[in-house]
Amino acid sequence: GKLFRWPDLQHPAELKPLCECQSFGVADGPTVCCNPYHFSRLCGPESPPPPYSRLSPHDEQKPLDLSDSTLSYTETEATNSPNVTPGDFSDASTSPDAVKRSHWCNVAYWEHRTRVGRLYTVYEQSVSIFYDLPQGNGFCLGQLNLDNRSETVRRTRSKIGYGILLSKEPDGVWAYNRSEHPIFVNSPTLDIPNCRTLIVRKVMPGYSIKVFDYEKSCLLQHTAELDYADGPYDPNSVRISFAKGWGPCYSRQFITSCPCWLEILLSNNR
Repeated sequence: GKLFRWPDLQHPAELKPLCECQSFGVADGPTVCCNPYHFSRLCGPESPPPPYSRLSPHDEQKPLDLSDSTLSYTETEATNSPNVTPGDFSDASTSPDAVKRSHWCNVAYWEHRTRVGRLYTVYEQSVSIFYDLPQGNGFCLGQLNLDNRSETVRRTRSKIGYGILLSKEPDGVWAYNRSEHPIFVNSPTLDIPNCRTLIVRKVMPGYSIKVFDYEKSCLLQHTAELDYADGPYDPNSVRISFAKGWGPCYSRQFITSCPCWLEILLSNNR
């Protein structure tokens, strides 16, 4: 991995095997995978953000140079009253065989404040969510209608590319960014307990992050005081924005200002 993908790699512990590799989860197997593209870099802990300063209008689309710094914000804008537009994409998740199995999450795709297409129900242990993938299947955002879309949405959609790999694993739900642009993630288990700010993590291409921690979620639901949140709060919802960040370091204060984003609605079936 150090030779082929990450010259700055210091230790094997910085890598995570991808769930799609045949040797994934096989401890002490007879063979060890050495394909660097069957691994991802782990998205490590981040330092606190600098003091907030409001950006000027001409800096609207220009993030501060914070590389992997934490983006925190207090969200007061409700997003559960969507404008829904129908989607014409094929959905294998609604096949008769799939309906018999229990799902572990639903995926909603949004453009600003408008939800586009149907909910995509996930039954397999992993799902690809992408705009254009040479092979494989999953939730193809490229099949959604582009008519009457703003230029900002069109440009951002084109940056989704190979998108993300979302996987349900024993310790939680992981997202692997295999696009060529960063993704931005907010999750209840990434937040600081009993704090009014939400945490938005920037995940660079080739990196993975645990977007939902099962053990931490159980602990939070038993101990956290949830009445501090402004607006609706879903302890099982993860939000992922493609290419565009939001929060105090950007002009976009709310995720509903992001052109293309996902809402991952996790079920309680683990």
